[in-house]
Amino acid sequence: MIDRIFEKLTRAIERALALAFVFAVALNFANVVGRYALGKSILGADDVQIYIMVGMAFLGAAVVSWRRQHLRMDVLVQFFPAWMRSFLQAAEFALIVLIAGIVLVQSLNYAWQMLALGWTSDNAGIPMWIPHGTVAIGFGLIALIALWRGMLFVRSQMQRQPVKPSRNEGSGS
Repeated sequence: MIDRIFEKLTRAIERALALAFVFAVALNFANVVGRYALGKSILGADDVQIYIMVGMAFLGAAVVSWRRQHLRMDVLVQFFPAWMRSFLQAAEFALIVLIAGIVLVQSLNYAWQMLALGWTSDNAGIPMWIPHGTVAIGFGLIALIALWRGMLFVRSQMQRQPVKPSRNEGSGS
Protein backbone atom coordinates (compact mmCIF):
# COMPACT_ATOMS: atom_id res chain seq x y z
CA MET A 1 0.00 0.00 0.00
CA ILE A 2 2.81 2.43 0.84
CA ASP A 3 4.47 1.60 -2.47
CA ARG A 4 1.26 2.55 -4.29
CA ILE A 5 1.05 5.83 -2.38
CA PHE A 6 4.64 6.72 -3.30
CA GLU A 7 4.01 5.70 -6.91
CA LYS A 8 0.89 7.86 -7.22
CA LEU A 9 2.55 10.78 -5.46
CA THR A 10 5.66 10.69 -7.63
CA ARG A 11 3.55 10.35 -10.77
CA ALA A 12 1.52 13.42 -9.72
CA ILE A 13 4.72 15.36 -9.00
CA GLU A 14 6.13 14.37 -12.37
CA ARG A 15 3.01 15.55 -14.21
CA ALA A 16 2.88 18.82 -12.26
CA LEU A 17 6.54 19.46 -13.02
CA ALA A 18 5.99 18.67 -16.70
CA LEU A 19 3.14 21.21 -16.85
CA ALA A 20 5.25 23.75 -14.97
CA PHE A 21 8.09 23.20 -17.44
CA VAL A 22 5.77 23.72 -20.43
CA PHE A 23 4.51 26.91 -18.76
CA ALA A 24 8.09 28.11 -18.17
CA VAL A 25 9.02 27.50 -21.82
CA ALA A 26 5.88 29.31 -23.02
CA LEU A 27 6.57 32.18 -20.63
CA ASN A 28 10.16 32.40 -21.85
CA PHE A 29 9.00 32.41 -25.48
CA ALA A 30 6.42 35.13 -24.78
CA ASN A 31 9.04 37.16 -22.92
CA VAL A 32 11.52 36.89 -25.81
CA VAL A 33 8.88 37.89 -28.36
CA GLY A 34 7.77 40.75 -26.16
CA ARG A 35 11.31 41.95 -25.56
CA TYR A 36 12.53 41.84 -29.16
CA ALA A 37 9.32 42.44 -31.14
CA LEU A 38 7.51 44.87 -28.84
CA GLY A 39 10.35 46.29 -26.79
CA LYS A 40 8.70 45.21 -23.53
CA SER A 41 9.41 42.24 -21.30
CA ILE A 42 7.13 40.47 -18.85
CA LEU A 43 7.86 41.67 -15.33
CA GLY A 44 8.70 38.75 -13.05
CA ALA A 45 9.04 36.18 -15.85
CA ASP A 46 12.61 35.40 -14.82
CA ASP A 47 11.57 34.90 -11.19
CA VAL A 48 8.83 32.47 -12.17
CA GLN A 49 11.15 30.49 -14.44
CA ILE A 50 13.87 30.26 -11.80
CA TYR A 51 11.46 29.03 -9.13
CA ILE A 52 10.01 26.46 -11.51
CA MET A 53 13.56 25.17 -12.07
CA VAL A 54 14.11 25.03 -8.30
CA GLY A 55 10.94 22.95 -7.96
CA MET A 56 12.00 20.73 -10.85
CA ALA A 57 15.39 20.10 -9.25
CA PHE A 58 14.27 19.27 -5.71
CA LEU A 59 10.87 17.70 -6.30
CA GLY A 60 12.28 15.90 -9.33
CA ALA A 61 15.03 14.48 -7.11
CA ALA A 62 12.33 12.74 -5.05
CA VAL A 63 10.83 11.21 -8.20
CA VAL A 64 14.28 10.06 -9.33
CA SER A 65 14.94 8.59 -5.87
CA TRP A 66 11.68 6.66 -5.91
CA ARG A 67 12.45 5.23 -9.35
CA ARG A 68 16.05 4.41 -8.36
CA GLN A 69 17.36 6.36 -11.34
CA HIS A 70 19.84 8.47 -9.39
CA LEU A 71 23.55 8.30 -10.10
CA ARG A 72 25.38 5.62 -8.20
CA MET A 73 29.05 4.95 -7.69
CA ASP A 74 28.78 1.20 -7.26
CA VAL A 75 30.99 -0.29 -9.96
CA LEU A 76 33.28 -1.99 -7.45
CA VAL A 77 30.54 -2.97 -5.00
CA GLN A 78 29.43 -5.87 -7.18
CA PHE A 79 32.77 -7.55 -6.49
CA PHE A 80 32.43 -7.33 -2.68
CA PRO A 81 31.20 -10.25 -0.57
CA ALA A 82 27.46 -10.37 0.12
CA TRP A 83 27.82 -9.31 3.77
CA MET A 84 29.75 -6.19 2.76
CA ARG A 85 27.23 -5.29 0.04
CA SER A 86 24.48 -5.61 2.65
CA PHE A 87 26.41 -3.46 5.11
CA LEU A 88 27.03 -0.77 2.47
CA GLN A 89 23.38 -0.80 1.43
CA ALA A 90 22.26 -0.35 5.05
CA ALA A 91 24.81 2.43 5.55
CA GLU A 92 23.61 4.12 2.37
CA PHE A 93 19.99 4.10 3.57
CA ALA A 94 21.01 5.45 6.97
CA LEU A 95 23.15 8.23 5.47
CA ILE A 96 20.45 9.28 3.03
CA VAL A 97 17.88 9.49 5.82
CA LEU A 98 20.31 11.42 8.03
CA ILE A 99 21.51 13.91 5.41
CA ALA A 100 18.10 14.43 3.82
CA GLY A 101 16.65 14.89 7.31
CA ILE A 102 19.22 17.57 8.13
CA VAL A 103 18.49 19.42 4.88
CA LEU A 104 14.74 19.03 5.53
CA VAL A 105 15.00 20.62 8.98
CA GLN A 106 17.21 23.47 7.78
CA SER A 107 15.10 24.25 4.72
CA LEU A 108 11.88 24.05 6.75
CA ASN A 109 13.32 26.55 9.22
CA TYR A 110 14.34 28.87 6.39
CA ALA A 111 10.98 28.56 4.61
CA TRP A 112 9.24 29.28 7.91
CA GLN A 113 11.37 32.42 8.36
CA MET A 114 10.44 33.57 4.84
CA LEU A 115 6.76 33.02 5.67
CA ALA A 116 7.04 34.84 9.01
CA LEU A 117 8.81 37.79 7.39
CA GLY A 118 6.38 37.90 4.49
CA TRP A 119 9.30 38.01 2.08
CA THR A 120 8.39 38.00 -1.62
CA SER A 121 10.44 37.96 -4.81
CA ASP A 122 11.39 41.40 -6.09
CA ASN A 123 9.74 41.27 -9.50
CA ALA A 124 6.94 38.68 -9.44
CA GLY A 125 5.90 39.07 -5.81
CA ILE A 126 6.06 35.31 -5.25
CA PRO A 127 6.12 34.42 -1.54
CA MET A 128 9.64 33.15 -0.96
CA TRP A 129 8.49 30.38 1.35
CA ILE A 130 7.14 28.59 -1.74
CA PRO A 131 10.44 27.95 -3.59
CA HIS A 132 12.24 27.33 -0.30
CA GLY A 133 9.44 24.99 0.74
CA THR A 134 9.98 22.90 -2.39
CA VAL A 135 13.48 22.17 -1.14
CA ALA A 136 12.04 20.95 2.15
CA ILE A 137 9.36 18.87 0.45
CA GLY A 138 11.86 17.30 -1.95
CA PHE A 139 14.32 16.32 0.77
CA GLY A 140 11.50 15.23 3.07
CA LEU A 141 10.25 12.86 0.38
CA ILE A 142 13.77 11.58 -0.26
CA ALA A 143 14.16 10.87 3.47
CA LEU A 144 10.80 9.07 3.60
CA ILE A 145 11.63 7.01 0.52
CA ALA A 146 15.01 6.00 1.94
CA LEU A 147 13.45 5.22 5.32
CA TRP A 148 10.79 3.04 3.70
CA ARG A 149 13.28 1.25 1.48
CA GLY A 150 15.64 0.84 4.41
CA MET A 151 12.90 -0.77 6.47
CA LEU A 152 12.10 -3.15 3.60
CA PHE A 153 15.79 -3.95 3.26
CA VAL A 154 16.19 -4.73 6.96
CA ARG A 155 13.07 -6.90 6.87
CA SER A 156 14.39 -8.82 3.86
CA GLN A 157 17.78 -9.30 5.54
CA MET A 158 16.14 -10.58 8.70
CA GLN A 159 14.10 -13.10 6.72
CA ARG A 160 17.23 -14.38 4.95
CA GLN A 161 19.17 -15.06 8.15
CA PRO A 162 18.87 -18.69 9.19
CA VAL A 163 17.68 -19.17 12.73
CA LYS A 164 20.54 -20.49 14.83
CA PRO A 165 19.63 -23.62 16.78
CA SER A 166 19.75 -23.39 20.52
CA ARG A 167 22.46 -25.27 22.40
CA ASN A 168 20.12 -28.08 23.33
CA GLU A 169 18.85 -28.69 19.80
CA GLY A 170 20.60 -31.30 17.72
CA SER A 171 22.69 -32.62 20.61
CA GLY A 172 21.08 -36.04 20.34
CA SER A 173 20.06 -36.24 23.98
